[in-house]
Amino acid sequence: MIEIVTEVDLFHPPARIWRALTERALLAKWFADSAPGSDRWILATAALPGYDSDTEVETVEVRAPDRLVVRCRETGRATRLACDLTSTAHGTRLSVREVLEEGDWDADARAEQHEQAVTGRLPAILDWLAFQNVDLRRAEGGLTAELPVVRLLGDDRRRSARRRVLLATGAVTLIAATAGATVWATAGEPPAPAAPTPTTSLVMPSSATPAARPTTARPTPSASRRSPSPSPTPSPTPSRTASPKPSTVVAPLSATYETVTDRIFGYRGEVVLRNPGPSPRPGWTVTVTLHDGATVGSVNGAEATQDGAVVTFTGEALPGGQSATIRFDVRDPDPSHDAPAACTTGNTPCTPA
Repeated sequence: MIEIVTEVDLFHPPARIWRALTERALLAKWFADSAPGSDRWILATAALPGYDSDTEVETVEVRAPDRLVVRCRETGRATRLACDLTSTAHGTRLSVREVLEEGDWDADARAEQHEQAVTGRLPAILDWLAFQNVDLRRAEGGLTAELPVVRLLGDDRRRSARRRVLLATGAVTLIAATAGATVWATAGEPPAPAAPTPTTSLVMPSSATPAARPTTARPTPSASRRSPSPSPTPSPTPSRTASPKPSTVVAPLSATYETVTDRIFGYRGEVVLRNPGPSPRPGWTVTVTLHDGATVGSVNGAEATQDGAVVTFTGEALPGGQSATIRFDVRDPDPSHDAPAACTTGNTPCTPA
C-alpha cells in the first residue's frame, strides 16, 4: 500500500475551506471542472498532466465542515482520498491523505502535485473568498468585517506544508498529476472610466440660403393691343419615371464564442466571425460585454478598445464565405466568471461554439 499525506496551515475558517473543496465553480478554479452529480461525479482530469482520462469520483463520507472522503477511479488505478479540517488558533489545518488501492503510480511526483495544489492554488481562492466579506465603511469607523491574514515571505512559522510518503514492500508506483499550471494575476484594478459627457448637436441655418418669397401671378400683355388673341396652350410634356434599381441583399455576419482557457482570476476567449454571403464585408465589429471590474489584455486577430465593461473589436475586410478568429485574454476579479456577460456582432448575439 502507498500512502501520501500533505498538510498545510491556512489562515481561513473551516467553512470557507469546505466551500472551496465542495463547490463546483470554486473547485474548477484551483483543481478541475466537474460534472454535477449526487454520490458520483466526473472530474475533467483528462487534460491535466499525468492523467490518461477523466476521473470518476464516488462520495464515501461527508461530515461538513470537518471531513470529506471520496474514492477516485481512472484508467487502471483507484485511490481513496480523505480531507480532514481541524481548527487552529489562527485558522485551519488541512490534511489531505491519499491511499493507492489499485494499480500503480509515482508516489514522489504525486506528493509534489498535492503540495502545489493545496499550498498554491487553493490559498488563492480562499483569499478571494475572504475579501468578499470585507466591508470598508470608512465613514462609519473603519473595517466592519474580517480581513484575511497574509503571510510574510519567509515566515515559515506561520504557514507550513509537510508531506509524507510511505512505501510498503512490493508496491509498484505510477500515477498522474493532480492539477495543471496556475496563472495568478497581481495587477491592480483599473480606474473606473469617467462617465461620458452628454453633447447636444446644434444645427444653424446657412446665411447663404435665401428665404423663400411669396410669388404673385401677373397677367402677361399680348403682342398686339388692337387684335388680342389668346396665347396658345403648350402641350404637356410627359415626365420620365426612373426604373427601380435591383437591391443588393447583404447576408448578416454570424459569430460563435468559446472559452478556450480558464484560470483562477480570468480566462481566454475566442470569437469566430463568419461571412456567409458571397459579397465581401469592408469592415466588421464584434462587441463583448465583460463583468464588472474585468479588463481585456492581449488580443489577436482584431483591434480592441475598452470603454467600461464594453470591449469593441474591429477588423478589416472579410471576404464572402470566409471567417476571422479573435482571441483575447480577460482578467476578472471574480473567479466564478469564465466567460463574458454578452457577445454580439451587429445586432446578432454570438452562439456557443
